[in-house]
Amino acid sequence: MGTIPTPSTFPPLLDLSKSSDIISSEQNGYRKVEFNSQSPQSQQKWNIRNVTQKNSDDVVITLAIRTPLTKAVKGGFKDTSLDYMVYSLLKKVIEKSNIDPQMVEDICLGNVNDGKAAYVVRAASLAAGFPNTAAASSVNRFCSSGLKAVQDIANQISTGSIECGLAIGAESMSAGGDRLTNPFHEEILKNQEAADCMQPMGQTSENVGKDFDITREAQDRYAAESYQRAERAQREGWFDEEIVPITTTVKDPKSGEEKHVTLTKDEGPRWGTTYESLSKVRPAFPQFGDKSTGGNSSQVTDGAAAVLMMKRSTAHKMNQPILGKFCGATVTGLAPRIMGIGPSLAIPKLLSKFNLDLKNDIDVIELNEAFASMAVYCLNTLGMDHAKMNIRGGAIALGHPLGATGARQICTGLSECRRQKKKVLLTSMCIGTGQGMAGLFVNEML
Repeated sequence: MGTIPTPSTFPPLLDLSKSSDIISSEQNGYRKVEFNSQSPQSQQKWNIRNVTQKNSDDVVITLAIRTPLTKAVKGGFKDTSLDYMVYSLLKKVIEKSNIDPQMVEDICLGNVNDGKAAYVVRAASLAAGFPNTAAASSVNRFCSSGLKAVQDIANQISTGSIECGLAIGAESMSAGGDRLTNPFHEEILKNQEAADCMQPMGQTSENVGKDFDITREAQDRYAAESYQRAERAQREGWFDEEIVPITTTVKDPKSGEEKHVTLTKDEGPRWGTTYESLSKVRPAFPQFGDKSTGGNSSQVTDGAAAVLMMKRSTAHKMNQPILGKFCGATVTGLAPRIMGIGPSLAIPKLLSKFNLDLKNDIDVIELNEAFASMAVYCLNTLGMDHAKMNIRGGAIALGHPLGATGARQICTGLSECRRQKKKVLLTSMCIGTGQGMAGLFVNEML
């Protein structure tokens, strides 16, 4: 089936004639950051042919699966603890991969909200059937934690520290958020950008909408498209191969009665969502602005995703199917108050390292829709083809379990590459406190 075209009714979202001075605005004090993909160093080492070729020491992905994404506080995982969610997914990894757990040398969990995540992943992995020789750790770089976990495991494999490892991203947002309860030390707060790290995410979204003149209409139209794409993908079963069913317990909030349920589908997509219905939703952060709403912002969600990786030579020895190749990932920083536009810096930085062209070399793009404001900005500022981006919808429609998203995007993106028989996948997300991250992958299941 073909890709979904951008609707003809989609309005101009940003004046690209102003893009050259977007980051260097003196009024906001932004620094302009440029990455030269034509540098001699880039041209000597990389191009699309190098990226897609196969070598025995490549870091490859042999399994990429995820749980259904459920509504926090009121959805299928609302009564499921993080440890059980991780445990259940780890058991599915062993079952689906048919791998000898003894071969896995390290497991890394990306998680934001749980300060005891390192305990969780170690205990859950042992209970799930991994031996005590498989080490475990947790990482937290806010919304990129899942991708950071993938990068950490991949880097260990590429340097020869391990042969096989597992990256997980998981979040129980039902358990609570990550907002700071106390301000920083007064000496830290004397620095304005340090103080800006305390701004709620909704405020940063309104900053982006206001600073770059991204209208409420543009944001609502973008969000409606995300919902419609997710609806189509769900109706046609595109998510089925990436989701594994998870059986858990749900408690009735009135009677307290518990029952076992098997979760199989994402709960976020709201079928029949239109621009007209979204335009009636009240602003979610009226104290900061009037453009971001519950309808055009990412949903608060519970869920987890896992990515199994090893050297290509190891995969051949173990008779593991090779879904794709991890090429690399990078991170960058920017002003905390406009953290949402992080992908607009991280993506060019990553592509410059491989001498790749966004328009001609990238087939599928998974951009995390933390807010429509930042998605619209990145879409137009980078000149991305909307028909290639978030083909199955994004976090506005599916949800954004903070630590899981970076790994979830890989599951969804590689699955979409397989469906379309496309090769090169780009993933990216903004990161709280003013950062952006991007990852590059090659689908090998053509």
